[in-house]
Amino acid sequence: MSTQSPWTARTVGGAGVELHCRDWAGADSARPVLLLHGLAGHAGEWDALASALAPAHRVVAVDQRGHGRSTRRPADLGRAAFVADVLAVADGLGLERPLLVGQSLGGHTALLAAAAHPGRFAGVVLVEAAAGVSPGAPEEVGSMLAAWPLPFPERSSAVRFFGGGPLGEAWADGLERRADGWWPRFDAEVMVAALAENAVRDRWEDWAGAAHCPALLLLGQHGVVPGADVDRMLTLRPDAHAASLPGAGHDVHLERPAELHRLVAEFLRGLPD
Repeated sequence: MSTQSPWTARTVGGAGVELHCRDWAGADSARPVLLLHGLAGHAGEWDALASALAPAHRVVAVDQRGHGRSTRRPADLGRAAFVADVLAVADGLGLERPLLVGQSLGGHTALLAAAAHPGRFAGVVLVEAAAGVSPGAPEEVGSMLAAWPLPFPERSSAVRFFGGGPLGEAWADGLERRADGWWPRFDAEVMVAALAENAVRDRWEDWAGAAHCPALLLLGQHGVVPGADVDRMLTLRPDAHAASLPGAGHDVHLERPAELHRLVAEFLRGLPD
């Protein structure tokens, strides 16, 4: 017996791309929430947070360009293109001053969107994301993806490879089944290219310039964001709030969904009208 999905699939046209979204219905009068996954991720990673927020808020999770069911090989993988996609989704789905929540590269996109479009977003939650430069990221990610034993013969083998439990299940959900096994819904070279700007350019001015937009930094105790970057972000923006989740790694949203929901819900309640 099939179970009806709690979200509605929507497709929004961006600049040279089609963007697939999961739209969770909620109270029309409450603040909408727009969720941005990280590199090599997909919208379904946010299902736990979205389902927890959806009774009170409309929540939209996006497969970003190059990922999931959105356009797989976009011509433009620059940071500005990802920001333009955020605007396209917000405008296309009628999200009035949403809260932006982004993990890793999605958090970086949220930061840039808030800086570039004052007043358009009510706040930003950056999950394991920062404004510093990441010079070795393209090579590191390229090597990591090259080490995946593709194709996975069974979905269960992918779950085990990605660590098992909710974390492994979420990463396996980002795969598609083909005749010869299970493959990512992205191309490795696209992921590497999407990190090109981050390898050579920091975004401290953008972060400082987004002081008009309330911000919450959520970090894993064992995450990848350098402590020096966090200290600098809080020095530049003493108005920003930060919390570290004990025991969590880079995928905070998958490892600590209940705690993430609590912190995001508290932040939402504190946003000005």
